[in-house]
Amino acid sequence: MKKPSKLNLWIADFLSRIETCYHNEANLPDLAHDEPLDGLILTVLSQHTNDKNRDLAFMRLKGQYSTWEEAAAAGAAAVENAVRPAGLAPTKSKRILEILAVVKKDFGCYSIKSLAGKPRDDVKKYLLSLPGVGEKTASCVLLFDMHASAFPVDTHIARVCQRVGFVDERTPAEEICAILEREVSPERYLGGHVNIIEHGRHVCRARSPLCATCVAAEICGFFDFLNGQR
Repeated sequence: MKKPSKLNLWIADFLSRIETCYHNEANLPDLAHDEPLDGLILTVLSQHTNDKNRDLAFMRLKGQYSTWEEAAAAGAAAVENAVRPAGLAPTKSKRILEILAVVKKDFGCYSIKSLAGKPRDDVKKYLLSLPGVGEKTASCVLLFDMHASAFPVDTHIARVCQRVGFVDERTPAEEICAILEREVSPERYLGGHVNIIEHGRHVCRARSPLCATCVAAEICGFFDFLNGQR
């Protein structure tokens, strides 16, 4: 058996420490949608906005159109108006309609359920081929809706990983994702992902991080830096 690397042990220690605060590994959140296409559209709406605005836009869209077929038929102006709370409405509505058109063409219906259970890399390749779908969006759909191995990296996770010292501050999200997927045990992906986001929101905040109360302070490079130890 391969000996765990220092980075592997460091990340595992960090995850175990923050699990004592948020408990998402012990109580895995159910974030899946019955139709993975819903999760995909929701994640597209989440780009460059907060969860509150994302959810409001998604609820408006689903409230106005009971099926994706209806949304596709409604046209650009109507979909743009529905998703306006998420910001960048012209771009996001265009991407949503493009995605719906491609999915209908590829599967004959507005559903990507048939992707579930297929090889993870094949599913990811398909998702990344869709208009406006990047690494984070594809990883979210894989992890939450397809129950596949993926570790999405948003701004909170990137910030925490950079501050603690797992990666350099210039490391792009795609590379952080690859490192986490390599160094973290797959069974920890979902709970660990949500825990880091919670930690980034409540403790390791972008402004005024609460380092003095952080359960992982003693293994954090940023805490050492603030205290003149590096």
